[in-house]
Amino acid sequence: MPAAATRPKPRPTQSTARRPVLMDLPYAPVEKRPLPPGRPREWYVTHNRRLKAMRLAIALLDSGVYLPNQARNETIRSTAEQIGVHPPSDTTCHMVRALMRYSR
Repeated sequence: MPAAATRPKPRPTQSTARRPVLMDLPYAPVEKRPLPPGRPREWYVTHNRRLKAMRLAIALLDSGVYLPNQARNETIRSTAEQIGVHPPSDTTCHMVRALMRYSR
């Protein structure tokens, strides 16, 4: 039997589906590890802000928002509410748009 026949058929994407594909809910988060001790407080704040911005950027891309100018603060905050993250600050929203811009 050919190898291609044993592979399962891939799920349809937004562009090939006959009807819209719903956004998957976020998967179970990876087990958290403690952050390294002894860094300045600002390092921890920036680190957590980057993680949050990355999660939001991924959720926006999954929901069909591909361009930074489509991701207004209201859109980012509603996505944060949808995935169960505290509403981001203006700085974090700016960082989300920057991540979307530089990923192209």
